[in-house]
Amino acid sequence: MHVLVTGAAGFIGAAVAARLLERGDTVCGIDNLNDYYDPTLKRARLALLTARPGFRFERIDVADRQAMSEVFSGHRFDALVHLAAQAGVRYSLQNPAAYIDSNLVGFGNILEYVRRNGIGHLVFASSSSVYGANAKLPFAESDAVDHPISLYAATKKANELMAHSYAHLYSIPVSGLRFFTVYGPWGRPDMALFKFTAHMLAGKAIPIFNRGDMMRDFTYVDDIVEGVVRVVDRPAAPDPSWSADAPDPATSRAPYRIFNIGNNRPVQLMRYVEVLEQSLGVKATLELLPMQAGDVPATMADVSALEAAVGYRPSTPIEIGVARFVEWYKSYYAVAPRAQAPRA
Repeated sequence: MHVLVTGAAGFIGAAVAARLLERGDTVCGIDNLNDYYDPTLKRARLALLTARPGFRFERIDVADRQAMSEVFSGHRFDALVHLAAQAGVRYSLQNPAAYIDSNLVGFGNILEYVRRNGIGHLVFASSSSVYGANAKLPFAESDAVDHPISLYAATKKANELMAHSYAHLYSIPVSGLRFFTVYGPWGRPDMALFKFTAHMLAGKAIPIFNRGDMMRDFTYVDDIVEGVVRVVDRPAAPDPSWSADAPDPATSRAPYRIFNIGNNRPVQLMRYVEVLEQSLGVKATLELLPMQAGDVPATMADVSALEAAVGYRPSTPIEIGVARFVEWYKSYYAVAPRAQAPRA
């Protein structure tokens, strides 16, 4: 296949591009290499990709309509995996304009590009954040998601609605993937595991929101990638059983599907910290804080639809995933081994 991957220098984008290249696909990656977090990390991910045959890169912002049309005019892709977005729930409270530009204007440009260039399948990243004020666990794709509690979540819900309209109007196969708390090697510095590791190694307290009464469906990045690639290979199709009298939000008469990709085994935040302490050999100092605006106390993915559609469900336990992250972090940042205390 010939695949266009947006956000190819990002955490998940780089991992997806690498997996596609490993199986023999050709990949064109685009990214704007913005400074939301240290671009050095993005360039390091990108360097690993550019060293592989079958990969080319274009520095483009998906919100730049003219650049998108000029660079890719005349190019044909079998699939487009759209992972470029302004990420982060908390940052959306500080810089809402970045979310409007990237997640709404940028996604609109992607839809138009797909429509005008006959892309065979659009796969795009949504988020577990769309479940918002929902309290029923596990979160299922058939649940209503009409009460987002952050602008980030609202933009991801908007993406799903925009995608459905294009699937309906132009018969474009579209699949949206709701990711659940992704972690692992090459992760984002603004996410909990990365931040906790950096603080603990520096002897700083780690911020624990809602005073630790949090539960997350932590999902290892390789599991996310496997789910993405399997969905890429199964273009969405109309659901003949879909009923307008009892509409299922996750399917449609149009070629449109929504899937959760999560570990389906939520973990208490304090257990996550314990596993990190064991992997680092460092005891954490905790800064207990109240719940942050836009956050939710618990997430858990119902992945039965994903398993039924592509025969896959994530399975990596945090004990393995966190250890792999720590191993990568120490190697990437050249963290020296900690001295062992002398025995009595």
